Amino acid sequence: MDSYEKFNLKEVINASGRMTILGVSKVSNNVLAAQKFGGEHFFEMSELSIQTGAYLAKLLHVEDAQVVASASAGIAQSVAALIGKGSLYHAYHPYTSSITKREIVMPKGHNVDYGTPVEVMVTQGGGQVVEAGYANMCSPEHLEMMITEQTAALLYIKSHHTVQKSMLTVEEAAEVANRHQLPLIVDAAAEEDLFKYIEAGASLVIYSGAKAIEGPSAGLVIGKKDYINWIRLQGKGIGRAMKIGKDNILGFTQAVEDYVRNGSEDGESMKSRLAPFIRELDEIPNVTAKMVQDGAGRDIYRASVQISGPKSAKEVIKELKEENPAIYTREYQANNGIIEFDIRSVNQAEMKKIVARLSEIMNEKF
Repeated sequence: MDSYEKFNLKEVINASGRMTILGVSKVSNNVLAAQKFGGEHFFEMSELSIQTGAYLAKLLHVEDAQVVASASAGIAQSVAALIGKGSLYHAYHPYTSSITKREIVMPKGHNVDYGTPVEVMVTQGGGQVVEAGYANMCSPEHLEMMITEQTAALLYIKSHHTVQKSMLTVEEAAEVANRHQLPLIVDAAAEEDLFKYIEAGASLVIYSGAKAIEGPSAGLVIGKKDYINWIRLQGKGIGRAMKIGKDNILGFTQAVEDYVRNGSEDGESMKSRLAPFIRELDEIPNVTAKMVQDGAGRDIYRASVQISGPKSAKEVIKELKEENPAIYTREYQANNGIIEFDIRSVNQAEMKKIVARLSEIMNEKF
């Protein structure tokens, strides 16, 4: 009896991408073996944190690294670390009124809801969000004019969720941070490049463990050694509620090692797998399919399906989820009649099931 049967769960075909609501991604046998070793043995947890951090730092050519519970935990603990600056008193009293330098300046178009609002994580870390610029643009000048004596750090969210139009670059944000001798946090949770944002001048960069890296539930913060040490100190404060187990620390560390060595599926491979899938989708009545690139410019390609006829895209999305297996898609453009299929976690057999189910839905008689 597998877990689907044991707990009366639907099987899921994840054509929505690396999404938290579906468990994010699959892990390899290599990663599972590392998790198994972690689960079967004991460690001095503080030393495990330091030594895996040092190992990852060497792999990624940074001063230091810290494995945390998630990218969201990484935001909260990074904010707390940069406000407290290594103070044990602050770790025990993270919201004390005696520390007033709490402003975290970020572009207004980056204060998005990615499953929870960015400002919730900043607030959890004891920070106060100060928005710079406007919903449709933020220049270096907009960012700079919001800096005050109470500014603790700048925050930049690199994500397809954020506004892309007329937005300053990470490099430009780093230049502003340097001019004011402030740290720059870059949340790059779903990004695939583990090197570019540190190279662009960020002080701390945060990644999701289970997205591009395809590890277990975890997060990674890399950057300046003093700042990473301050993050580790949060284990005595807000980080206690976000602690990560030994099995996931070791599994994630193995996932990063494998990712650096092997990379992820490239765009050309995705295009090759997508081509026959798109041809089959395009043969379904009231469906027009084409290939599109990720909106944030990543080397990710998806099937974009325009729905016409008696059923709306929202109705089709709902019906795709109702059967077993439940088929989840990208819904961001449903209002425009478009459904996107992300195939990074979808195999050929599952693509056939998607085509069959969509054909069944579109051919149903009213």
